[in-house]
Amino acid sequence: MATANENKRAREIRDVVEKIVVNAGVGRASQQPGFEEKALKEIRKDLAAISGQAAAVRPAKKSIAGFKIREGQTVGLRTTLRARKMVDFLERLITIVMPRVHDFRGINPNSIDAGGTLNIGFREQFVFPEISPEESPVSFSLGVNIVPRKKDRAGALAAYRRLGLPLQTEAQSAERRAESKSKKTRKK
Repeated sequence: MATANENKRAREIRDVVEKIVVNAGVGRASQQPGFEEKALKEIRKDLAAISGQAAAVRPAKKSIAGFKIREGQTVGLRTTLRARKMVDFLERLITIVMPRVHDFRGINPNSIDAGGTLNIGFREQFVFPEISPEESPVSFSLGVNIVPRKKDRAGALAAYRRLGLPLQTEAQSAERRAESKSKKTRKK
């Protein structure tokens, strides 16, 4: 049974966040022989374990010769979380997944677009505790899009900070930009 504090937290999240969309692109793996039977099933299983519900297969809308994509070919998987599953996923993301990311220094505020949507990318699915690297033969990247009820960037940024999302401060962002510039100049 949920406590009053958990209910308050869930209500707080639902007041700020409209939905969370979890995407996984299959990329070039879809061109491998036996992809539909082997790899796609594993990716769907892992994505279902991460999100708590089955993922929908997203086919290509049109053929693109440069990318060797044909119309109708599977290009990704998507699942949209709302209500209780959305709240549970966001709590796991903040408390368990983010601390497990290697060299994590906070989410860059530039990851929030003009509409207030926060876009987070993960290089591989193994940062989620539901996925065991020994049991999952396929590695794939995934994106998490947190869509707010307020559709402006400033309001969404303040709301994300209130929810406890680990966003960088402006000073941290400037420091990271300076680090990346110094790395680029050293490479030349």
